[in-house]
Amino acid sequence: MCLLLWATAANAQADHGLKITRPDMQTAAQGPAENFTGAVRVESRFAVDAPARVGGGLVTFEPGARTAWHTHPLGQTLIVTQGIGLVQIWGRPAHEIRSGDVVVIPPGAKHWHGASAAEGMAHYAISEQLDGKSVDWLEKVTDAQYAPRPRTAAAPWPASDTLSATQQAIAPIAAFMSKSDMPRLHAALNQGLDAGLSVSEAKEILVQLYAYAGFPRSLNALSELMKVVEERKQRGIQDAPGREPGRAAPTGAALWAAGKANQTRISGGPVQGPLFDFAPVINQFLQAHLFGDIFERDNLDWQSRELATVAALAATPGVEAQLFSHMRASMRVGLTAAQLRQLAQVLADSGENEAAARAREALARALAITSGG
Repeated sequence: MCLLLWATAANAQADHGLKITRPDMQTAAQGPAENFTGAVRVESRFAVDAPARVGGGLVTFEPGARTAWHTHPLGQTLIVTQGIGLVQIWGRPAHEIRSGDVVVIPPGAKHWHGASAAEGMAHYAISEQLDGKSVDWLEKVTDAQYAPRPRTAAAPWPASDTLSATQQAIAPIAAFMSKSDMPRLHAALNQGLDAGLSVSEAKEILVQLYAYAGFPRSLNALSELMKVVEERKQRGIQDAPGREPGRAAPTGAALWAAGKANQTRISGGPVQGPLFDFAPVINQFLQAHLFGDIFERDNLDWQSRELATVAALAATPGVEAQLFSHMRASMRVGLTAAQLRQLAQVLADSGENEAAARAREALARALAITSGG
């Protein structure tokens, strides 16, 4: 959560577990400079008190003030109470938010929020802790990132949202990597770096996809990325290196717990069934490694991870069940149906017509279930 929470239990009136915190007992402070830009006031309204994991408070931004980029392991909800503000997920356009809006930020999504340049904004921020942590702070939002005008449509989350240039670039990279099509992967990697993918993000896509396409294809693809980066350096192109994960991966029981929580969020509920009863170790590997070790790495947001997974599975015949599952997961982490249709079109435009057809069929099935059809 984008707050520092101060315990108020000692000052609160209590009666057999009932706690009432009066206004004069609530604490407030300026948002720390390392996590905020501009004048920000943070008021803790309720703190995490085990066994509960939810905490929240009121954050007031003066005009032009905003958070740094950050992520939440279990997501966050913002309830705007006054003014006009902005919210942006990495790689997507900024959106205008106003009093009365409720914003749900998916787990693991790199994002920022704050006031508009002309008017201040206040919101309640609510999030859950995972293993004692509710937020991971990243780099500051630059003036250049803050300056572009946001969407001003009446609905802050229009159904016509499109994929950003970097998100579109992920699809052919993932598809060609999964098919070991090195010449076309070489071209797609160049196009992705031209579109704004950092070297770190490109590496992360190829690393993650070993879990879906296998180690040999992942290793060969990473070797191809090395060639592309070196060739671009020789041509005088300085690609953004990007960043390494901002936190160390948990270990032991904490790793398994984090992975299980991530898997549950992405899958929409606990993963179980006859297959996992028959071979329970495979789910242990999924939870500890794929959804733990890999999805805990915050140098690539979950939307990008799902875009890569969907594109790779769409390009692989015979895995339609897994493609369908990840199409639904993509919508759970914040991708819209319109964006997923665009993903299929990007595959078609890349010459992957069969992959595009599989993606469209999986999306249609996912939407039918979502609508109750």
